[in-house]
Amino acid sequence: MSSRITRAFAIAAAALVAATALSACGDDDKSTADAGGEATTLRLGYFPNITHAPALVGVKDGQNGLIGKALGSTKLEPKTFSAGPAAIEALFSGAIDATYIGPNPAINGWAKSKGTALKIIAGSTSGGAALVVKQGINSAADLKGKKIATPQLGNTQDVALRHWLKSQGLNADQQGGGDVSILPQDNATAVQAFAQGSIDGAWVPEPNVAKLVTESKGKVLVDEKTLWPGGQFVTTHLIVSQKFLEKYPATVKKLLQGHIAAVNYLNTDKAAAEKATNDQLAALTGKPLKDPVLQAAFANLTFTVDPIAPSLYGSAKHAEEVGLLEPVDLKGIYDLGPLNALLSASGKPAVNDSAA
Repeated sequence: MSSRITRAFAIAAAALVAATALSACGDDDKSTADAGGEATTLRLGYFPNITHAPALVGVKDGQNGLIGKALGSTKLEPKTFSAGPAAIEALFSGAIDATYIGPNPAINGWAKSKGTALKIIAGSTSGGAALVVKQGINSAADLKGKKIATPQLGNTQDVALRHWLKSQGLNADQQGGGDVSILPQDNATAVQAFAQGSIDGAWVPEPNVAKLVTESKGKVLVDEKTLWPGGQFVTTHLIVSQKFLEKYPATVKKLLQGHIAAVNYLNTDKAAAEKATNDQLAALTGKPLKDPVLQAAFANLTFTVDPIAPSLYGSAKHAEEVGLLEPVDLKGIYDLGPLNALLSASGKPAVNDSAA
């Protein structure tokens, strides 16, 4: 490991220790047992995707990594997923206790469980999603009769595309028909299909945006950040099972300490963070990202513990408007108390769950 990466990890570790100490000073729990105890194991879900970079660098090195060290005696068991619905089902079944995930699967999980299965406890990543198309497509009107991929029916990018098309006066049904044919498929398939010319574009998250642009000469027709106030929208956040949160609040607190440390690390030394993220991606997938793709993707992402709540409520409204979600009351979906206690202890401003 280079001295630069070692130094960056040291800074992150120091921040973790400081957060732990400060939170301990302000913790008036009578005892660990009274606080609900600590879990023997924490099963943490995440995706081998750069939009999950806080998870990638957090679980790196296992129990000796940023999240593992924060958990102390609780064993960290990371589990990877390729799509949000699968992670939600794992949370429902008790196969995992917490997971990094996109907003729409979390909304769907909340709706399906009638508000009993999960809580959003922190933000993770903002930005990094776009509609990339072939050269020669210059407007929404040019998309008529074209084939556009999304990662999965009802996922965050699928909802974003369908809502944007509707705002442009174009329709697309769930069977691939309409003015624009939407073809849900995994990101790797979409990247290959675009390169081969069998699709005309894709609304995808990073690093796939960068891949389509740098490797297949695609062009960004819509950068999703232009559709949100201040260019900020939630791409990934951290959720936890309500049962786990109620039973093991002390463990959730330590998970958040590790998560904060991971986000701080990503924002402390860009070069080291990029390498650490790519190393973990390579370990999981067997193939690291090429430097131009890695750098372009990182430039399009913001790592933050702020869940950017207004965009979650906006995404739910968008899903309702395109017929992918029944009206749902999201009141109570957030529990930011533990996160804000840690932020306050370290002198940082609180985040909120307001829709405005």
